[in-house]
Amino acid sequence: MNNISAIYNFSLKKTSKFACLFLFLFTGLTAQAQEELISAIELTDRNGWELEVRAGVNIGGASPLSLPQEIRKIDSYSPRLNATLEGVATKWFGPEMKWGVSAGLKFEEKGMITGAKTKAYHMEIINDGSKTSGYWTGYVKTHYNSTFLSIPIMANYRINNAWKIRAGIFTSFRLDGEFAGKVSDGYLREGDPTGEKVSFDNDKVATYDFSSNLNHFNWGAQIGGSWNMFRHFTLNADLTWGFKDIFESSFKTISFNMYPIYMNIGFGYKF
Repeated sequence: MNNISAIYNFSLKKTSKFACLFLFLFTGLTAQAQEELISAIELTDRNGWELEVRAGVNIGGASPLSLPQEIRKIDSYSPRLNATLEGVATKWFGPEMKWGVSAGLKFEEKGMITGAKTKAYHMEIINDGSKTSGYWTGYVKTHYNSTFLSIPIMANYRINNAWKIRAGIFTSFRLDGEFAGKVSDGYLREGDPTGEKVSFDNDKVATYDFSSNLNHFNWGAQIGGSWNMFRHFTLNADLTWGFKDIFESSFKTISFNMYPIYMNIGFGYKF
């Protein structure tokens, strides 16, 4: 029994020593890694580089440049919670570092939910399992949501230590997306505006889904600015305006182009 107790105590002491040694090495390596990271950040800062991580929300929607005559009234609008996460690297030039160029990599969502009353709105609906195209007069509910990987390239100007502004272009690659909804409280003229009338009343609805027709690529202009609240924390605002229709050029069911226009508001951390 004494031998077993002695072996147990010896094993416990040995295990404790290994645990202490591991903790010491891990702490040392972690401290060394932190020092190396701090040194690297200080080096980039001395060379005119600025690194920042930003998070925020997109508020806006996909919209035609002017309200088409088919859409008679917008009844409801919800911007959804469109989250964004971005890493930005800025290179400042000159002794005063007033001008700079930045590039970012941003994961973002863009979406909206709308309700509208329409007249002779070109539409393809799914009714009783079959697709029917024609001209819809009545209520239309739309859910739009897309996830993008975006790359903004911006020219930056530092007004003072607290404020900077920027302008440039962005490209976006769609990772997934949805454009779908339902129609109700109205009727469909099959084929053309004088075709056979199919009524939808008494809570009868039909659905539509144009998700497979969404464009995979977009590009546009971006302008924005930042306020340096504290040494490392910033408040950011950027307006993006896409120059391409959210749908593929071959898609003709919706007769007008829809462009993604969004305001991004959020916070950033500068290293």
